[in-house]
Amino acid sequence: MVGGGPGSFIGPVHRMAAELDGTIRLVAGAFSRDPAKSAKAAEAWGVAPDRVYADHVAMIAGETARDDGAELVAVVTPNHLHFAVSAAALQAGLHVISDKPATRNLAEALELERIVAASGRRYALTYTYTGYPMVREARQIVRRGDLGPIRKVVVEYAQGWLSRPIEQGGDAQAMWRADPARSGVGGCSGDIGVHAFNLAEFITGLEVERLCPDLASVVPGRALDDDCNVLLRFGGGARGVLIASQISAGARNGLNIKVYGEKGGLSWSHERHTELTIDWLDGPTQTLHAASGYLGAAAQAGSRIPTGHPEGFIEAFANIYRDFAGAISSGRANDLTPGIAAGVRGMAFVERAVAASRTGQGWVDLNAGDA
Repeated sequence: MVGGGPGSFIGPVHRMAAELDGTIRLVAGAFSRDPAKSAKAAEAWGVAPDRVYADHVAMIAGETARDDGAELVAVVTPNHLHFAVSAAALQAGLHVISDKPATRNLAEALELERIVAASGRRYALTYTYTGYPMVREARQIVRRGDLGPIRKVVVEYAQGWLSRPIEQGGDAQAMWRADPARSGVGGCSGDIGVHAFNLAEFITGLEVERLCPDLASVVPGRALDDDCNVLLRFGGGARGVLIASQISAGARNGLNIKVYGEKGGLSWSHERHTELTIDWLDGPTQTLHAASGYLGAAAQAGSRIPTGHPEGFIEAFANIYRDFAGAISSGRANDLTPGIAAGVRGMAFVERAVAASRTGQGWVDLNAGDA
């Protein structure tokens, strides 16, 4: 693991998720630029002192020289390091699983896509919400055609924790997210907007072709966007709306998606993540529950305990790790695991939205393959 030391939110989540099912074990790391913090993390997580490294370069060199060296690198740093760490690991023959977004800009994402292809190694992104069982059930329902042709998609991700300029007061999590040098071209758009974008494409199987963005830096003095409102047009003719905000005061982690087809619509909310609601045009409303026997195979495989016993964020992360470990072991790709193509599309979304909003350009093509 690179990153994730004391003070990190997402690092411990990655560690718990990776080890939950016994398919992956944390054996080495460069957890912090501060040697004392790195050593503290290693002691807490049972990593041998001789496998704690000063940086990712030393870690990759040390582990590839060992007979029992690490096979997989988890990248849990701020965005500006995602490309360098991922590229170095892949080129050294290691598999990579990275926190999102893939990189800090589209040019880096496209270069990383080339490196992944040339390496012959596997690469995955932890778009967390794709790991929830009822998100996977929604995907199956839509792609099976139960709702008919998709007409409209509405996805919202609302947070309120950046309603004040807490980065100016020394909040570590806010400081790097508000810093273009570490966060990249997008603020809210790159932090949570990419989750909303990915979720819409993951469930529907449709790709966004055009977008019309209105992004803002609402809090005075903030360099990156903290509020995003984007109209979407998908291939096949469906329209969509994406809202991502970190200045929605009072909102906690309000991720919601609604998908409407010709025959009915479905809705999923992160705050009631064990349920999936389907509203039929000519039938009664249905509520489906996680871990139930009537669900599809992908949804059932995502639950570890009986229905009515809620699982959550760690388990969703763990599903992505478990699927990725299975792909590495079997040599067969798992289409439920977001890869570099999803990373490129996410960065294209952020970069196009930021640029078009700044110029008031209106509708623009996504053009994911063109930096």
